Amino acid sequence: MAKSIQRFANPARFMALSGAVLPWLSAVTALTLAVGLYLALIASPPDYQQGETVRMMYVHVPSAWLASAGYASMALACAVGLIWRHPLAFASAKAMAPLGAAFTFLALVTGSLWGKPMWGAYWVWDARLTSVLVLFFIYLGYIALWDVIEDFGRAAKATSILCLAGAVNLPIIRFSVDWWNTLHQPASVARLDGPAIHSSILTPLLVMALGFTLLFVVLTLVRTRTEILVRRAATLELQRAGAV
Repeated sequence: MAKSIQRFANPARFMALSGAVLPWLSAVTALTLAVGLYLALIASPPDYQQGETVRMMYVHVPSAWLASAGYASMALACAVGLIWRHPLAFASAKAMAPLGAAFTFLALVTGSLWGKPMWGAYWVWDARLTSVLVLFFIYLGYIALWDVIEDFGRAAKATSILCLAGAVNLPIIRFSVDWWNTLHQPASVARLDGPAIHSSILTPLLVMALGFTLLFVVLTLVRTRTEILVRRAATLELQRAGAV
């Protein structure tokens, strides 16, 4: 397995593969988001209870999913980096962090705007909301730690340990609505007995979730490529400085 990871995670191979895939993946992402926005904003009906405010869900729910899924992906990359000491894994985790933080922030803002007409308040110290806010701060802490440690190796190790420690918050987010009495509604889609929402709302929601996920992948690839190029430029700069 280690040999497979080394072979496929080779930076030169990654740059070649991602360079070939990115244009096509970007086009599919744009098309998926366009279809999703049409279904969400025009084709889908208003909810019989929430009215037009239900359309906030098409941004809020995919953002919330990606807030957790992005962090889980980041933690996996950090674990791979620590175990097999591969710099590409650390670079991809670093690339995902601002994206995960942005989706977490978007989930918090849209949840707040959606909560006002539903709950009568923009914010409550609900277990789900609070645990997602903690996730946002963990993202910020991870990003800040990369900024304050100049040596790449030391920064990669320290940020990975922080990321893996912060992963304990993910099950708290997932099960907070089951473990405590919260205002936040329980899961409506990922349920053992099937989704609890009508297909006219579920379909645009799933299309938007797919579009957001593809966007996350595209931006992660772009940011990882940028990180590799920056490191290559820094290495060349050091080599030139040493040659002088």
